[in-house]
Amino acid sequence: MLLPSCAVPRRNIPVPIQEPVLKIQPRARHDEPLKKNLFVLIPDVDGKIGTIAVGNEQGSQVIAQPGLASEVKDAATLPAPPAPMDEKEIKRIFGAALSAQPHLPVTFILYFKTGLTDFAEEFAKSLPSVLATIDARKSMDVIVVGHADRVGTRQNNYTLSLKRAQRVKEILVSRGMDPRAVEIDAHGEDDPLIKTLDEVAEPRNRRAVVTVR
Repeated sequence: MLLPSCAVPRRNIPVPIQEPVLKIQPRARHDEPLKKNLFVLIPDVDGKIGTIAVGNEQGSQVIAQPGLASEVKDAATLPAPPAPMDEKEIKRIFGAALSAQPHLPVTFILYFKTGLTDFAEEFAKSLPSVLATIDARKSMDVIVVGHADRVGTRQNNYTLSLKRAQRVKEILVSRGMDPRAVEIDAHGEDDPLIKTLDEVAEPRNRRAVVTVR
C-alpha cells in the first residue's frame, strides 16, 4: 500500500494516487506556498507488498520495501532516495488514512444436523463470535452461503442448503441486522468442503458459510 502526503507548513494533506509513476506538476504561480510530497510504502491489510515509482520531470525513485519513504520537494528537484521512516512517524502523519483502511473479510462456518435446518451443537459456541464481529465492524455487508452433503437428490439438497442460509439470515435479522445487509446464496451439494461419494453423510458439508465484511 502506498501512503502519499502533500504538505504545506504545519499541515499534512493526503493526495490520491492514480498512476504507478507519480509526477509533480510545476507551480502555476510564483507566489504559491512551497509544497512537498511524501510517499511511504506499507503492506496491504492482507500483508502483500507492492513496488512503486515516485517521479517527476527530473527522474524517479523506486520504493520496493515496506517502511521506506521518498520525499519530492518540487517539480524541479529529483525525488529523494528511499529512506526508512519510523513507524511512529508513519502513524502520526498517516493515522487517518490507516484507520480508514477496509478490514479483511472474516469467515465463520455454522454446521447443521442431517437433512435439517437445525444447527449442530457447535452452533451455540460459533454464533456469539459471528454477532460480535458484526457488531465490532458495524457491518452492513454479510453474505451467507448454504451447503449440503450428498445424501438425497441434487435438487432437494439445493433447496435444503437455501433454507439453511435463510435460517441463518433470520437469526441475524432477529439480533438487529438490517435484512438488506444480509445476502444469501445456496450451493447445494456442488461445493463440498470434504469430497465424498454419493449418499455419504458428511457432517462438515452440512454447513452455512458466513462472511462478514
